[in-house]
Amino acid sequence: MLTRSDDLEILLTVVDSGGFSAAAEALDIQVARVSRSVSRVEQQLGVTILNRTTRRVELTDEGRQFVDAVRKGLQCLNQAEQDLICRGDLPKGRLRVNAASPFVFHQLVPLLHEFKTTYPDIELEITSNDGFVDLLEKHTDVAIRIGELADSTLHARLLGHSMLYLVATPEYLQKRGMPQQVGELANHDLIGFSEPKVLNHWPLKGGFTAEPAMTCSSGETIRQLVLAGHGIGCLSGFMVNKDIADGRLVTILETEKLANAGYRQVNAVYYKSSSVARRISAFIDFIQPKLTL
Repeated sequence: MLTRSDDLEILLTVVDSGGFSAAAEALDIQVARVSRSVSRVEQQLGVTILNRTTRRVELTDEGRQFVDAVRKGLQCLNQAEQDLICRGDLPKGRLRVNAASPFVFHQLVPLLHEFKTTYPDIELEITSNDGFVDLLEKHTDVAIRIGELADSTLHARLLGHSMLYLVATPEYLQKRGMPQQVGELANHDLIGFSEPKVLNHWPLKGGFTAEPAMTCSSGETIRQLVLAGHGIGCLSGFMVNKDIADGRLVTILETEKLANAGYRQVNAVYYKSSSVARRISAFIDFIQPKLTL
């Protein structure tokens, strides 16, 4: 083997993060070391793998084929090492998980005690963020993402689909009236997102975009405002299913919802070259059947 595995790992990080500086930051090493590693691989193989510009790096055709093969090969090696070390033992070590705050509160927190009992040697580090998360930048092993995925460098596992519901409290609806048609929402106080604006496109026939009387950056804040009787919100089922079942919230305009736009994907995403594959698999396998999406 002409190349070294540590150089190849650095090369993959450059490709995944989109540049030398970003890779150096993600790996907590100097940019010069990143550059030397990539150059060494290219010199040893006699092939240009990356085309460098002042703004970004791009894979050559030969480089793309090589990187795909290296990614698969290193993943196999990492898995083989983990299997040998553990030899039937439960996965162990730190697992860094990121999810939107409402998903952490309503889905993950209720499962953590049982997970820790089942996998006592996995050290969970949970962070929450209501916007897009760059796994490398935030040093995250696995992230739960709501909605369509666009990043092809990530491996994704579909956890399920969460329905979208227009909801309000019975008290609010008794005072303001139950909307029977989409146009009647103009007579109500709507609560929506400040960012991203696309979340204010509600899944209703005719292509309805809410004009909120009040906006928030967090879905959980919207939920609390709706529960307090401030108006109508559009939220994922994983946040409000229990509120609906317990009668705290009432669904609105169910017959006016678009059939194909009334739900959002819930995915677990992680880099394909991850060296914590057993921990990630254990976590996803554990939570998936227990989620109430």
